[in-house]
Amino acid sequence: MVAARTRTSADDTPHRPRGRPRKSADDVDGGARRRELMEHAARLFLVKGYAATTTRDIAAAMGMHSGSPFYYFKSKSALLYAVMREGMELAAARQQQVLQALAPGTDARECLRVLIRQHFEILLGPHSGFIPVMLYEWRSLTAAQRRGVSSIKDAYEAQWMPALQALARAGLLQAEPAVARLYIFGALNWTVQWFSRKGPYSLDELTEQALRLFVCAP
Repeated sequence: MVAARTRTSADDTPHRPRGRPRKSADDVDGGARRRELMEHAARLFLVKGYAATTTRDIAAAMGMHSGSPFYYFKSKSALLYAVMREGMELAAARQQQVLQALAPGTDARECLRVLIRQHFEILLGPHSGFIPVMLYEWRSLTAAQRRGVSSIKDAYEAQWMPALQALARAGLLQAEPAVARLYIFGALNWTVQWFSRKGPYSLDELTEQALRLFVCAP
């Protein structure tokens, strides 16, 4: 005699919440520690240089055992790459946010002003270590790592072209837009060498000075 099969109703099936599973407290804490590790590493790479900075130095800055950084990054090179790539990804995301917040029909000069101000925030703001590291330690990346960062950087800079092209058409930008973009980024990025938060200019005032330098008065 064959035993009758018991049919399981839908109500008996354990309910599984839809969407991604929630992150555990350990996952959240680990992500925070990883970001903190990257910030400490970026500061050390700036002060001592990448080659002279050891994983022991980075661990000590975090109050970790000397081998603990390898829990988050497989090598010092991977940590350097993460500092640059993830910093550039954050910069790109923040730039996209400020562009999307612009009102429809915003003129090109105002658009460029917003882009310059946001770039100064990335360069000189509280979480700005990755750009100086990029400027000084680019050659320390492998060729594959450079390609990975360059793809994000190129997309970030390309978003400036519509404003520069519109300014050129209006006669407010005298240089060819693609060349102007190179000059503008060179000038803005160099401010990490001389800008002081204790100096005479705020980031808003510095933005206005830069805009006057690059764009003719309407």
